[in-house]
Amino acid sequence: MPLNSGDTAWVIAATGLVMLMTPALGFFYGGLVRRKNLITLLAQCMAIFSLVCLIWALWGYSITFGPSWHGVIGSLSKVGLNGVGAAPNPMYSSSIPELLYFAFQMKFAAITPALIIGAFAGRARLKPLLIFVVAWVTLVYAPIASWIWNPGGWLHALGVLDFAGGLVVHTSAGVSAVAAALVLGRRAPQELKDTRPNNVPFVVLGTALLWFGWFGFNAGSALAANAVAVNALVGTNLAAAAGLITWMLIDLWFRGKPSVVGMCVGAVCALAAVTPASGYVGPLGSIIIGIGAAALGWLIGTWRAKTRLDDSLDVFACHGAGGMWGTFATGLFASVAINPDGANGLFYGNPHQLLVQVIGIAVVASFSFVASFVLLKVINRFMPFRAGPTEESQGLDMAEFGESAYEEETPTGPGPGAPAP
Repeated sequence: MPLNSGDTAWVIAATGLVMLMTPALGFFYGGLVRRKNLITLLAQCMAIFSLVCLIWALWGYSITFGPSWHGVIGSLSKVGLNGVGAAPNPMYSSSIPELLYFAFQMKFAAITPALIIGAFAGRARLKPLLIFVVAWVTLVYAPIASWIWNPGGWLHALGVLDFAGGLVVHTSAGVSAVAAALVLGRRAPQELKDTRPNNVPFVVLGTALLWFGWFGFNAGSALAANAVAVNALVGTNLAAAAGLITWMLIDLWFRGKPSVVGMCVGAVCALAAVTPASGYVGPLGSIIIGIGAAALGWLIGTWRAKTRLDDSLDVFACHGAGGMWGTFATGLFASVAINPDGANGLFYGNPHQLLVQVIGIAVVASFSFVASFVLLKVINRFMPFRAGPTEESQGLDMAEFGESAYEEETPTGPGPGAPAP
């Protein structure tokens, strides 16, 4: 089958949309933290994005999407993009170049570890963080993606449905965030006295850009300009809208007034949840998934705040719980009328699919937590992962980068690159 110019153009656009999500995440996270750590969150997101792009080209794509070895991991046949070019790879799509498929998947791999940093915002040194990212993408993300999205993967063969990353991206990152929060420990008591966001407009901006980019994330995963892509785009928007309104109504009921930050978090919870379902579930199912994700995120976030677990930006409540709920709901609402390449869920006469989805959740969550915990412990043994008390008190913007987000905080003296007096 020859390349399809329409499909190719759409996936190119979707690749750009997904790339936008990493700086969007930086603004979302950066707005939520104290002002002394704003630059750090932006810098960490961009550094992780750039590092993972290189990993993906050198070996990540090969061990994920190369010919599968016993359903566990891809081969090394595509290391350094060997043989990956303008010709399509019919294992994934016959209408777009394999090099474009590589680029599209690269953006997924790049944003996933960036999600984790919200769990320890303002507490992690940059050097060990980057070492962790290399290890995590290679030993956690790539195997999970290979199990589910490689046609030879064992969870793929089992029939697990994950259209755009509810398990591969959100569950893996959300559960790994819990491991990271446990290993790095709680913030100092003085840091917990005031956890208000430093810049709510940045949170709104980040949410809006994430929402926009998510159209490429979900609808682009159809790998074609077709009806499945349209369904995914519509479902993604409806779920996010339902999540935002649900969180707002919950706040109105329990607090008497809505929170703009809460509304944004509700939308992101819903976006994470609809991700695995978007190509298999219709519009009404997507709305229900969005409502459930926001309610679940609110409940887990409220509960977490009463515990010793210091998942600073509630990565698990948003992404981990959202990804798992969306994967479970796919087993309820999936329909072959929406996507003939999928399967029917429980509500369409196939209870077995729900069991398969639960198995997928259990496997990915367990593996992500154990593997991430071990990696963090090993790295921390040789290189302290957490910043020191003085650095945390000062803020990592100045301690790690020597820069501040706002001019009035700039230390006296010439700035970077300024001529000596």
